[in-house]
Amino acid sequence: MTSETVRDQPTTRPRTPLAAPVHAIERATVLDPVVTVGDRVSGAIVADDLRRRVLQGAWLGHALHPLLVEVPMGTWMSASLLDLAGDDDSRDGARLLTGVGVLAAVPAALSGWSEYAETDTRSRRVGVVHAIANGAGAGLQVASWVARRNGRHRLGAALGLVALGAVGAGGFLGGHLAAARKVGTHDPSFIPEQPYLS
Repeated sequence: MTSETVRDQPTTRPRTPLAAPVHAIERATVLDPVVTVGDRVSGAIVADDLRRRVLQGAWLGHALHPLLVEVPMGTWMSASLLDLAGDDDSRDGARLLTGVGVLAAVPAALSGWSEYAETDTRSRRVGVVHAIANGAGAGLQVASWVARRNGRHRLGAALGLVALGAVGAGGFLGGHLAAARKVGTHDPSFIPEQPYLS
């Protein structure tokens, strides 16, 4: 039994029913062909050292990805809020917010793939499902923007809500990667066990 296998054995009884499907994703060898594709995508993104350092947030001191995902999530949630609580005058604003979120999803995704390069196999399985969910959500938001642009606001609003469900699921898995799997590059001085060096 490898050290990684030992580390990944649950030591306590799960307190949430969501733990079982997440553990199942971590163990799902059926995802390994998708992981292989993810490895190629991530490898291409981090092949250039300067690009890797920028996307991983080396200049910031910790992973850039959690910061960048705030923009698409915030704009898409705001668009849906305008859809639900606004009036006809809010439609242009909702369309603008949807479009801004689509554009902001590109650097967010690139930074996520750069973090993927630093993970182990179990985290990569979760990572590809995370990416698929977020990719589906972004695709739905593109369709939402197109529908809004063509005057089909109700359809655009409905697509936006479905998209939020997809990116919400992806965000849950992203939270698991960051909090439970400890995925995320950071400056070595931020490791708690290390004394602060001035």
